[in-house]
Amino acid sequence: MNEAYAQLKQMTKMLKNLRGWIDAGVAHAQAKKFDPEVLTTLRLSPDMYTLTQQVQSACDGVKFLGARATGTQAPKHEDTVKATIAELQARIDSVLAYVEAFKPEQFDGFEDRTITMAFLPGKGSKGQDWLEEMNLPNTYFHLTMAYAILRHNGVGIGKTEFIGDLKLHDV
Repeated sequence: MNEAYAQLKQMTKMLKNLRGWIDAGVAHAQAKKFDPEVLTTLRLSPDMYTLTQQVQSACDGVKFLGARATGTQAPKHEDTVKATIAELQARIDSVLAYVEAFKPEQFDGFEDRTITMAFLPGKGSKGQDWLEEMNLPNTYFHLTMAYAILRHNGVGIGKTEFIGDLKLHDV
């Protein structure tokens, strides 16, 4: 299996986990009797992204991997500073619908394709280098920060919720 496709499958799982973390955050807020929308504005440090921005960035990492690896157009999403929980959930669902439709053969040749980045005009990376050096670390950074924001604010999620379901068999 193509590595980019395998990584996209793992990131798809992580987006589903992110959806679950947000749902757990809503349940936590309701149990503690505060407005769940407060969660969207939380951050770990004043100079870091809010939960909203972390979710948006994690979604972008996943959809841009799919788009750049397959040469397709990613869905467009507005990066609004004040997104609601429902809007964040809809964004995750939209990205999941987009990336879950890909087939492994659509990723053939990605490793050698040149990937450009708007913030580095006139420069590019080979697909495999971009995946390993930029996309994976950046996407997992934003996923981890979203998890940490929720966890830091009392949402009852742990390592099991971060990792998600495992494919197990009897031995």
